[in-house]
Amino acid sequence: MTAKASPYHQWHHPYKPAAAFSTRVAYFSMEFGIDQALKIYSGGLGFLAGSHLRSAFDLKQNLIGVGMLWKYGYYDQTRNADRSMRAEHILKRYDFLEDTGLEVQVTINDNPHVKVRAYVLRPEIFGTVPLYLLSTDLPENDHLSRTITDRLYDPNDETRISQSIVLGIGGAKLVEMLGGAQVYHLNEGHALPAFYYLRDRGVDSSRLVFTTHTPEKGGNEVRNGYHLNNRGFFGRTLPPPQLQQELVGDELNFTVSALRHSKKANAVSRLHAKVAQGMWEPFGLQDKIIPITNAQHPGFWTDPALRKAFEKKNLKAVAKRKRELKAGLFNRVLDQTGKMFDPEVLTVVWARRFAGYKRADLLLRDFERFQRLMNHSGQKIQIIWAGKPYPEDYGAIHVFNRLVEVSWQFPNMAVMTGYEMELSRMLKEGSDVWLNNPRITREASGTSGMTAAMNGSVNLTVNDGWIPEFGRHGENAFILPEADPNQPHPVQDDMDARNLYRILEEEVLPMYYQHPDAWNALVMQGMEDVVPAFSSHRMATDYYKKLYKG
Repeated sequence: MTAKASPYHQWHHPYKPAAAFSTRVAYFSMEFGIDQALKIYSGGLGFLAGSHLRSAFDLKQNLIGVGMLWKYGYYDQTRNADRSMRAEHILKRYDFLEDTGLEVQVTINDNPHVKVRAYVLRPEIFGTVPLYLLSTDLPENDHLSRTITDRLYDPNDETRISQSIVLGIGGAKLVEMLGGAQVYHLNEGHALPAFYYLRDRGVDSSRLVFTTHTPEKGGNEVRNGYHLNNRGFFGRTLPPPQLQQELVGDELNFTVSALRHSKKANAVSRLHAKVAQGMWEPFGLQDKIIPITNAQHPGFWTDPALRKAFEKKNLKAVAKRKRELKAGLFNRVLDQTGKMFDPEVLTVVWARRFAGYKRADLLLRDFERFQRLMNHSGQKIQIIWAGKPYPEDYGAIHVFNRLVEVSWQFPNMAVMTGYEMELSRMLKEGSDVWLNNPRITREASGTSGMTAAMNGSVNLTVNDGWIPEFGRHGENAFILPEADPNQPHPVQDDMDARNLYRILEEEVLPMYYQHPDAWNALVMQGMEDVVPAFSSHRMATDYYKKLYKG
């Protein structure tokens, strides 16, 4: 089929939308985790967005995705000669994307002719609703304009501002070319310029909704409003009195602005809703925020054979399949690290983005106790770390490299590179325990624990994010007593580390080795409780009922 004949030159789905989901929704996200092969994601935000598009397709929702076609992706995580982390940016190619031929223009700085081309990921490729991906890498653009869509989360501030303009205004113009939407949904504030552009086009707030994903500063951008005005962020140059109405002092807070524009917004767990309402209450915006807990797609993330054994309540088959999955993961461990792990040994995995508040190295806080844990001859343990820091977050990279250095001391400790969708799935399938230990109230959701539970991995976690809606200590998870988030970080870290060691030594390991029936019951209960409550089908349905129509 030629591009000119493509039905994706207009709003199109390969099905008639279900009556309950007939509202036309355009869903904007800076990243989408659709498949390992389509490297336009960095982590949890993208995984969530990908599951959303899969469930929207399964439920026959009238929704499309709008994202960015990153020329070099996020980055490829490899190693230096001493095995420390190395970030590489490698040109990507995607023959399965279709060049729609659709182009829009946006104004960036003094250039009103930055061209943006739309490519489409057709639904039949990976089982999603149509996903339109924007690129400025066109011969008609000047060199700087062509580089806007080079790298997801580019470290250059000017490039990041340009990326927001392309996704927001370019994406909104593309949606207009496709026939327009009834609801425009921003997944975090990266595409905020869309709301300004749409407001000037007469789209009122009843059609604008927003998802806030994190209390972390990095997920709530703040930039100088006068500089943004000069860059073309607002779609036109705002006169000073109007500009000042948008700012807090001289700065534009992306989250505050998105909330002000929106009819309604959602936080990504019940606990996060309380945290977010408290954060934005000084601006009078707390009443706009409702909880819609994040979720993931069980069909994509769950091993089919394991799920089949679980549905038959066949404990023997579940245990057998877990050993097979562990063996598969351990082949990858062997290939990367030269270490031979044992499928019969309890295996703990910590895998997510490396960031300070996530405390990847909490288990090493009392190093003598960590050594005793790792060297115990009776209750053996294996631990795997994996995850990508932001490539310019040198503190997080230092933690990663420290773990690599420490791992040389222990044959049962591995630090893996290449934490993308394929490795993420393998780690969840092959782990016995999924470790999650951020400082409490800082983890808005934590969807990796959901997909771990879907694969029979038991959450060992702080009581943050989605866990208060799911976890029951000793029944379907192990949950650390809550530290006081108002205490200094070292006090919180000391308390959490002590409780983590205690629960591992006194509860997790004894149950696994001495009470296998109780362990199997806990595994099965976790798998029972996580679906459908934390299936993205529920989440995608909630969006229509509570955010788009509510």
